[in-house]
Amino acid sequence: MSDPGTGAVRLPADDLVLPFSVNALDVRGRVAHLGPVVDTVLSRHGYPEPVARLLGEALVLTVLLGSALKFEGRFITQIQSDGPVSLLVVDFRSPDQVRAYARFDDEAIAALVAAGTPSFTDLVGEGHLALTIDPGGHMRRYQGVVPLSGDSLEEVAHAYFAQSEQIPTTVRLAVAEVLERHDGEGMRHSWRAGGLMMQFLPESEDRIRHRDLDPGDAPDAQGEDDVPEDDAWVEALARVGTVEDHELIDPDVAPPRLLLRLFHQRDVHVFDATPVAETCGCSREKVEGILRQFDPEERSEMVEDGDIIVTCEFCSTVYRFDPSDFEADA
Repeated sequence: MSDPGTGAVRLPADDLVLPFSVNALDVRGRVAHLGPVVDTVLSRHGYPEPVARLLGEALVLTVLLGSALKFEGRFITQIQSDGPVSLLVVDFRSPDQVRAYARFDDEAIAALVAAGTPSFTDLVGEGHLALTIDPGGHMRRYQGVVPLSGDSLEEVAHAYFAQSEQIPTTVRLAVAEVLERHDGEGMRHSWRAGGLMMQFLPESEDRIRHRDLDPGDAPDAQGEDDVPEDDAWVEALARVGTVEDHELIDPDVAPPRLLLRLFHQRDVHVFDATPVAETCGCSREKVEGILRQFDPEERSEMVEDGDIIVTCEFCSTVYRFDPSDFEADA
């Protein structure tokens, strides 16, 4: 454990998650700083700008949450909707591997862009956000689902925490395309992303009480409880509320520096950073194993120009198989 600003913490500039705590305010959290990881994911597929931003935000959110797993497993963020972005998946494998992709209607997105800057609702319409923890093996999965109600992915994430975890939580997400110098390539545009998640975790249960969820059509006597927010949490929220998007993505504003600016009067502490790598995990052997689960008639319908061709949606790797390789399964 170290204090940012002492010079004792030397971290890579990008692709990491840094846990922190502010004991005086009873808060803990994580800051994510992503460069090549998010640029690889978004540039590989050539996503339209609004789709790239949305997927980048989901990637940051997933990294912030998945890096908290204390076991080897998966944390999966999935958006399904009736909007132009019909499916979005981010798969984090602890402790440090992430992959992501989005499925969208190209013509519908182009029409939205031609009409102006698409909003979150324009992109996703109606649908839901599902966050899944998969420990693997025979252990049971845990999944939380919330509707895509709100004007941003941040708002949907806040609704998830209020409903599923009921721990006071705030999330900040930022994604931008910037002009950067790359070794051997000169100056080019690349994607950067960053985020901050903070939770209020006092030891006293009385200090973490929530207002009840809106009772809807219940009688007035059963309305919401008027529970004032804890002063420590109010202060922590106010400090995080000063964070600008550019501070979350700027390579010159390292996570310890950002935390020092926010909490220097409150003795902020940081812990060991977790690196993050873009890794797909697909392989020819895995794809072949999946194909062998289909019956011969189904595989015959997959043949194109004499081969069975499978493209990984995450990394775009193309696998070709000779149909005769599966004749023994017939």
